[in-house]
Amino acid sequence: MSSSAASSTVARRNVLLLVADDLGKQLGCYGCTYSETPEIDRLAAEGIRFDLAFASTASCSGSRSTLYTGLHTHQNGQYGLGSGKHHFMTFDHIDTAPAAFSRNGYRTGIIGKIHVGPDTVYPWDVRDESFTRDVSWIADRAGLFFRSASSSGAISEQEPSSSTVADNRPFFLTIGFHDPHRDQTRGGFGNDEAVDTNRVHRRVFHPDDVTVPTFLSDTPRVRREIASYAEAINRLDQGVGMVLEELHVSGKAKDTLVVFISDNGPPFLNSKTTLYDAGTCLPLIIRLPTDTINPPSKPSGSAGPSHPGNPNLVSYVDVLPTLLDWALGSDKAAGDVEANGRAGRSFLSLLDATTQLPEWDHVFGSHTFHESTNYWPTRYIRTRRYKYHRNIAWRLDFPFANDLYGSFTWEDVRNTPAADGVKKIGSRPLKDYFFRPPEQLYDLVADPEEVHDLASDASYHDVLVDLRTRLEDWQRRTNDPWLYRDGVSVLLNKRHLDAGLSIPDRWDLDIDNIATKTPNLPLYENKPFNVRGPRS
Repeated sequence: MSSSAASSTVARRNVLLLVADDLGKQLGCYGCTYSETPEIDRLAAEGIRFDLAFASTASCSGSRSTLYTGLHTHQNGQYGLGSGKHHFMTFDHIDTAPAAFSRNGYRTGIIGKIHVGPDTVYPWDVRDESFTRDVSWIADRAGLFFRSASSSGAISEQEPSSSTVADNRPFFLTIGFHDPHRDQTRGGFGNDEAVDTNRVHRRVFHPDDVTVPTFLSDTPRVRREIASYAEAINRLDQGVGMVLEELHVSGKAKDTLVVFISDNGPPFLNSKTTLYDAGTCLPLIIRLPTDTINPPSKPSGSAGPSHPGNPNLVSYVDVLPTLLDWALGSDKAAGDVEANGRAGRSFLSLLDATTQLPEWDHVFGSHTFHESTNYWPTRYIRTRRYKYHRNIAWRLDFPFANDLYGSFTWEDVRNTPAADGVKKIGSRPLKDYFFRPPEQLYDLVADPEEVHDLASDASYHDVLVDLRTRLEDWQRRTNDPWLYRDGVSVLLNKRHLDAGLSIPDRWDLDIDNIATKTPNLPLYENKPFNVRGPRS
């Protein structure tokens, strides 16, 4: 049954958004052979698995903000982490998912990790914030939400389900799991934190039984950390199953669109905080209401993809337009996207697609900060074959997130003897990880690990120029302050350009050739910003 036909058969259109924390594709339904994720695998068998879903940024708060706003971080202001000393916040004027759903008659809520702000910009009716690893607690709170008549505030612990009064509003509920994020120790993933052991069962993995992903080096403590990571993923999986069971028991599964997604890739070097595919190409599973699907074709717990995934490229900025499209209808959702300048677009119409569609053949991404001390702005365009990175602050060393720097993985990597005189992380030389040129180009068919930079290869010159041009056009469309010329922001100097200022047509300040009155000096063409176009 087509997605459009399916959505028209339900009277209510609830939305349940499940967000994992630092999860890559280490799931059975994505082909991971050692992980045990029967609940997520079942969800994928019942729904649609996207194989090429891309986060705009590989950092927690920023990535969540793109899901909740349909805007890239350089548009919505959530440039980095919202917690602790970092305190990056979404701009006050930005429209968000809880605000949009609320004004359209929805009851909104979030349970677990929130990690974006300020609260006034994200006005969930129910806000149960917690960093707990006890996924049974998360599921209990979700169950209370499904049954509760309260339309504001936190859910009461003592509220018996038999005393609730039916709330006629549809709901939009987000569950922010904390797993499988690292904990505060050097190599842990919260596996020793308190949970209800009668309901949450510990599954210990042996380091010899895991598969080291190709973006990491195979060392003893890397294996131990991956085994610990796999345990946290299994706990997450149990939580997903518990929440979906609560949805089923409530009787609302037949009216609810379920979306499972992760904020960024695994908390290891070469992944989290980078815009390599390991950090940005992530799980996305969508299940239509359960009265519109067939039973899973494989028994729960089977490993491996249950059916071909959707092969089209979708971005996290597309998620909110898609949810609004399903909940409100295409005309109303399109009006919301246009009125609020959202960069994304709905992919509801292609849920059933099994072939590559030409209009869904590329995505863009935007990273500026992780922690407040991790300034390293990068932009990317990713097509089916190529990935182009524009590294704005390339003269700086690539920075460390503190959890990655303190990890045993990094300690092993830096102290492992170099093979053939070259220290590496995975197949990438460490020098190439920390010191990157202003632009990079990778052929992902020949080089899926993005190791062999083709930017200076003359045979790829036309590809390089095309992707560079498309990326800069997108930066102008989205009012990106980090479109640079001569070491300064073109956007912030636009009024001066409009008044006649000339800027050299080069990205960085050239101190050895500082003059701007030099004959035949190429000058930047003063082009307009904020002109909407394809995939803004």
